[in-house]
Amino acid sequence: MLYAVFMSATLPPFERPQEPIGEPELLQLGSAEDEPCLRADAARNRARLLEAATRLIAEHGVAGVTMEAVAAAAHVGKGTVFRRFGDRTGLLTALLDHSAKTLQADFLGGPPPLGPGAPAIERLRAFGVAVLYRAVEQLDLQLAAQPEPTRRFAHPSLRALHTHVTILLRQIVPDADCELLAQALMSYLDPALIHHLTRQCGMPLERLEKGWVDLVARVTGTQPPR
Repeated sequence: MLYAVFMSATLPPFERPQEPIGEPELLQLGSAEDEPCLRADAARNRARLLEAATRLIAEHGVAGVTMEAVAAAAHVGKGTVFRRFGDRTGLLTALLDHSAKTLQADFLGGPPPLGPGAPAIERLRAFGVAVLYRAVEQLDLQLAAQPEPTRRFAHPSLRALHTHVTILLRQIVPDADCELLAQALMSYLDPALIHHLTRQCGMPLERLEKGWVDLVARVTGTQPPR
C-alpha cells in the first residue's frame, strides 16, 4: 500500500519556505551565504543559477551539469558560478539542500501522517516512504553530490533527517538508544543502497517501501499496518 507521500521529480521554485509552526525547528540547511543577508541581486543570481542547473538535469541528466554549462544556460560568466558555489559538488549540494528544505518543511509543518498530527509511529513510516521516493527520483543527483565519507554524516541535511527520526523514536521507544537506532534506520534510506537495490538488483520501489514499514515495526516492536 502506497502512503500519500510523493516527492515531485521536478525541484520546486527557489523560494524560502515559510517557517513551519507547531514543532521545534530542526537544522537550518545550507551555508551562511544562503541566508537573507544576501544582496537582492546576489540572491536573484543564485536562484537563476540553480534554476539553470535544474533545467540541465531535466534535459541532459546530472552528467550535463558542469560549471561552464550552467554559466551558459544562466547567461553569466563562469567565474560567477565558481564564486557562488566553489565547485561542481558545491553546486549539486546546493540543489539537494533546496530539496531537503522542502522535505524538512513537510515533516515539520505539513499535513499528517508525514507532518504533525499523526502518532509518531505513523509519522516514522511516512517519513521513510517520503525519503525513498525523493531518493529514487533524484538518485543521480544525490550520488553525485554526496560529500566525502569523512564529512558525509555531518552534512546538515543528513543531520536534520537523523534528528527528526531520533525525536520520533524517543516517543515510540523511549528506553532505547534512539540516536544509534536512528542511524540504523537511516542506513536503509542511503542513496547508494537504494541505487544498488533498484538499479543493480532490479527491486521495485514498492518492495523497498514494504521493507521499510516492516523494518520500522521490528525495530520499534509495533504492529505493521494491516
